Amino acid sequence: MIPNGVEDEEKWLAAGITGLQQNAFYMHRALDSNNLKDALKYSAQMLSELRTSKLSPHKYYELYMRAFDELRKLEIFFKEESKRGCSIVDLYELVQHAGNILPRLYLLCTVGSVYIKSKEAPAKDILKDLVEMCRSIQHPLRGLFLRSYLSQVSRDKLPDIGSEYEGDADTAMDAVEFVLQNFTEMNKLWVRMQHQGPAREKEKREKERSELRDLVGKNLHVLSQIEGIDLDLYKDMVLPRVLEQVVNCKDEIAQGYLMDCIIQVFPDEYHLQTLETLLDACPQFQPSVDIKTVLARLMERLSNYAALSAEVLPEFFQVEAFTKLNNAIGKVIEAQEDMPIAGVVTLYASLLTFTLHVHPDRLDYVDQILGACVQKLSGKGKLKDNKATKQIVALLSAPLEKYKDIDTVLKLSNYPHLMEYLDDATSKVMANVLVQNILKNKTCISTAEKVEALFELMKALIRDLDEDVNDELDEDDFKEEQNSVARLIQMLHNDDPEEMLKMICAVHKHILTGGPKRLPCTIPPLILNSLKFVRRLHSHDENAPEDEASAMPEKFFQILNQIIEALSIVPVPELALKLYLECAEAANESDLEPVAYEFFTQAYMLYEEEISDSKAQVTAIHLIIGTLQRMHIFGVENRDTLTHKATGYSAKLLKKPDQCRAVYACSHLFWVDDQDNIKDGERVLLCLKRALRIANAAQQMSTATRGSSGSVLLFIEILNKYLYFFEKGVSQINVASIQSLIELITTEMQSENTTADPAADTYFASTLRYIQFQKDKGGAVGEKYEPIRHQVIVK
Repeated sequence: MIPNGVEDEEKWLAAGITGLQQNAFYMHRALDSNNLKDALKYSAQMLSELRTSKLSPHKYYELYMRAFDELRKLEIFFKEESKRGCSIVDLYELVQHAGNILPRLYLLCTVGSVYIKSKEAPAKDILKDLVEMCRSIQHPLRGLFLRSYLSQVSRDKLPDIGSEYEGDADTAMDAVEFVLQNFTEMNKLWVRMQHQGPAREKEKREKERSELRDLVGKNLHVLSQIEGIDLDLYKDMVLPRVLEQVVNCKDEIAQGYLMDCIIQVFPDEYHLQTLETLLDACPQFQPSVDIKTVLARLMERLSNYAALSAEVLPEFFQVEAFTKLNNAIGKVIEAQEDMPIAGVVTLYASLLTFTLHVHPDRLDYVDQILGACVQKLSGKGKLKDNKATKQIVALLSAPLEKYKDIDTVLKLSNYPHLMEYLDDATSKVMANVLVQNILKNKTCISTAEKVEALFELMKALIRDLDEDVNDELDEDDFKEEQNSVARLIQMLHNDDPEEMLKMICAVHKHILTGGPKRLPCTIPPLILNSLKFVRRLHSHDENAPEDEASAMPEKFFQILNQIIEALSIVPVPELALKLYLECAEAANESDLEPVAYEFFTQAYMLYEEEISDSKAQVTAIHLIIGTLQRMHIFGVENRDTLTHKATGYSAKLLKKPDQCRAVYACSHLFWVDDQDNIKDGERVLLCLKRALRIANAAQQMSTATRGSSGSVLLFIEILNKYLYFFEKGVSQINVASIQSLIELITTEMQSENTTADPAADTYFASTLRYIQFQKDKGGAVGEKYEPIRHQVIVK
């Protein structure tokens, strides 16, 4: 090529098109007047424009296509001439008198096409003559397009089996020989382009060659369409000849492209039966050939073929496809010592995909692939190459997607070793893939051994990473991750208490490494799942001897106590208190009074020593009161101690309204419907009176600080408690006390010093309506409420 610039090339192309069009015009005039001599003369002059060496392949192709269109018209004229009695043999001889070799050969191919159609001579002889004469053109670009033209005009005229040009018994061999010979010569011309011109233009030549590769590849496509090529012919002749050319050309671009063509155009069953031949060629390629892509595409084709039907699988077993592919990959990696890690992993990922399609039951093969990958990564530490890490994630994800069962994956001994090479961020991605697979398939993790293996794999989700990485983690993403871990922990289960206890201990060991940010997310689900199991265990063991029935739950509660204690490093005393109370309630259901008392003790200690925020104290005391109310296991002494503490905490809250509400809530600790031994009306009344005093003190403080007595809402709430216990039959709560409280509220609401509170007005009105509703019921209830007098308040 000698182009001196884009502008010059455009001028040369324009000049070539002008010359071609001028001669084409005269050729058309000669064709219209049936002047064969002038038609040949002007067509030869037209084709002489293709002799240029000044155009790049892209521009030359544009000129060639214009000439190709004109040659189609000339071919039609030759057909008409032969029908009018002109000897096609004479015409075949006549065009060979053209002055220049290139126009002569284009005309010869055009007439040769008509000659074959006339069937005046065997197609194989004409094709052999044409393919041999085309050797005269050794200029790479001109030769490639000439042979491409020969391939184009002859593709429907090959002496193939079933074709109208079919010859003798070896007719398919003739067709194959012609295409192979043309392919061989075209490939030589194509490769030769790489070695013409100065070294500084190497990249330009490579680009130009890439633009021309389809001209060469089309020969293999034509070859694959020949009906006469059966497996034996392909195995014995076609593939060896093609591979010989591919290997011997020693050209990086040609070897990569042509191997890809072979894989894409020939049938899958042929690849399977000639697998060894194909694979043996790979290590012989140039080191710079992207052989990993070639092998990956081959394995992808075979995988898809295996996925079509189970009936073809015996063919894979028969040829030992896995062993051959595995050995070939090993040889290629060995031959290309500088192959990047991403390429190595890509090869093994493709082999794994193939194995999962063909040998899904052979876990040893899967583990062998992972092991080979681990061996190649040995000593390289955490991978920094993004491509390599993505390929490892794909490699590790493939068994999960195939088996949809974490149990199967945990049997792969090399699986965790391969994960060790992922950086922290990618380990987290992979761990999340594992968790989502378990959640999606609702897999139950049922042994301590599996828990150990699984949590080791997903450690990136349950351990705090470096601070820098943690700071970059989006809060929403973090919550989503931990939510997934929590859901996973809830799926741990085994009916055997001993094994379940081991599983809880195993999870405990792993989540303790989670640090202060993760522990509040991972400890609660572990506690709640354990309590669910303890409750189920108690319901199953009701008929068992008392010692046996309590021994195992006690072991669970011991470990749960240790787990909650781990929250002290965070610290989150409010969460720890809730969990202690949950455990106390479960111990209550298991009839374990000492255990329940111990958990309450821990909760009280947390309240006293760790919870200082007033709002948190209010929430905590109501949790304590609510839980304590539901406890039935405590004896008199223990219950009195705990209730005394609860009422004491209530009276010491910072704000008077909070004190009042907590104190009247304590009244429920002394009267429980379903427990006859907890019905102490005196102490109920004591709590309510104390609440009234606190409410009154709150009003006085409001008057002193704001000049108004504030809302009567607290009095109304206490009134409702009075009504509750009055209805429950607490004898100490009588009509007089209720009546006096109603009058107190009425008086306060009518007072000018009372702050207007629409919510309190509505609440009081609803309470009075309830009293009237109970009266209207009649019967015993109506009689009970009848003495209570009230009136509608109008302000």
